[in-house]
Amino acid sequence: MAKTPAAKTPAAKTGGIHKPVTPSSDLAAIVGAEDQPRSAIVSKMWDYIKKNSLQDSKDKRQINADAKLEKIFGKKSVSMFEMNKHISTHVK
Repeated sequence: MAKTPAAKTPAAKTGGIHKPVTPSSDLAAIVGAEDQPRSAIVSKMWDYIKKNSLQDSKDKRQINADAKLEKIFGKKSVSMFEMNKHISTHVK
């Protein structure tokens, strides 16, 4: 009788985008002050953008910053592809 291999538990994801980071005070005003993975920060940023209707109506790839987001982005409008670059300067 052949033995079945033991079920493997998935390894905890702790590196890269899954590594918990600390948001700056400006970023924490949007996503919360607790340490969290970048993936969660990006998800919360999108929740905030959608909740406040900050995507450009003509080009959904553009994000029109309100006062809080302007502190993160440093300008009034960024593309969704630029957003992660700006977030990375606000985490440690």
